[in-house]
Amino acid sequence: MTLFPPLSCPRLTVKIGSALLVDPDGGVRRDWLAGIAADIAERVGAGQQIAVVSSGAIALGARRLKLTKGGRASLEDAQAAAAVGQIALSQVWAEMLGAEGLTAAQMLVTLDDLEDRRRYLNAAATLDRLLGLKVVPILNENDSVATEEIRFGDNDRLAARVAQAAGAQGVVLLSDIDGLYDRNPALPGAVHIARVERIDAAIEAMADRGSASGMGSGGMVSKIAAARIANAAGAHLAIASGRVDRPLSSEARHTLFVAEKSAPARKAWLAGGLTAKGMIHIDAGAAKALAGGKSLLAAGATRIEGSFARGDLIAISGPDGAPFARGLSEYDAADAVRITGKRSDELGAILGYAPRAALVHRNHMALL
Repeated sequence: MTLFPPLSCPRLTVKIGSALLVDPDGGVRRDWLAGIAADIAERVGAGQQIAVVSSGAIALGARRLKLTKGGRASLEDAQAAAAVGQIALSQVWAEMLGAEGLTAAQMLVTLDDLEDRRRYLNAAATLDRLLGLKVVPILNENDSVATEEIRFGDNDRLAARVAQAAGAQGVVLLSDIDGLYDRNPALPGAVHIARVERIDAAIEAMADRGSASGMGSGGMVSKIAAARIANAAGAHLAIASGRVDRPLSSEARHTLFVAEKSAPARKAWLAGGLTAKGMIHIDAGAAKALAGGKSLLAAGATRIEGSFARGDLIAISGPDGAPFARGLSEYDAADAVRITGKRSDELGAILGYAPRAALVHRNHMALL
């Protein structure tokens, strides 16, 4: 358990490629998957929360439907294969994790779910709750409804976005290759790159666009793109070979892309020049709490301005009236007005429904 141990990485996102889950004949590699489930159980038992981004639905569905080219001959074939294969994929994950005493959950997402801020907020809240309950979310792109124009296209980048939404500190891309090489690893003299401190033009030039298995949709180009997303969000990313038993507990060679020292990308976006839909004024106690990394509770708010919906970007003004922070509101403006200045134990009776944890959660807030 040397890569991203629980003490230094409380939350981890693991992406598993099609070629690792599905054999060339289109069947599930059950023995290998049982080893992954055992690895996950070991890490969860040690206190780590794990979300899995699992490919394989199209490959499994293509076998059952007897489609050519692994179900990727056309968008329509891929959508049909995904619809059939996702059921099989979910069943096998539930079975394997269940054998280890773990509960699996399925989340199918599209590009818009994680690019639209309101839907991103919903996905992040669901992930947070599932992980807090020690459930293992199994995520995949919803290929049955995604189109060429609105899709991730590969699960490498999806895994990085999921890590961002989940607030993960690490991402592991398990693949059919053990990391980045200075050229195509099939070429003589190819050198393995163990650590990347900064993704620049030289690193990008090393990427090989091919997918060795022919089953997946992402090569090294997509993995480097995923590393950019993860690193900008404050998460380290490792590309590691899954061509070993128990890859999450082995000493297998890998490439580590080190996260940036600056603020995560979502914090930079929140603090940037986008127009806020409203403003929450806060008292000195709330300002101190926010400066200490806490969420904004209703009790610390003194006044609400503007018209905004849940998930909209809002400004937060300090007790002196100066801009203090920006964040995504957990409530619409009308409900925010109703609970301003109220204690958490009063909110349910005021709103008539179970209240959310904060007006603005710390994971969706940036101090200015």
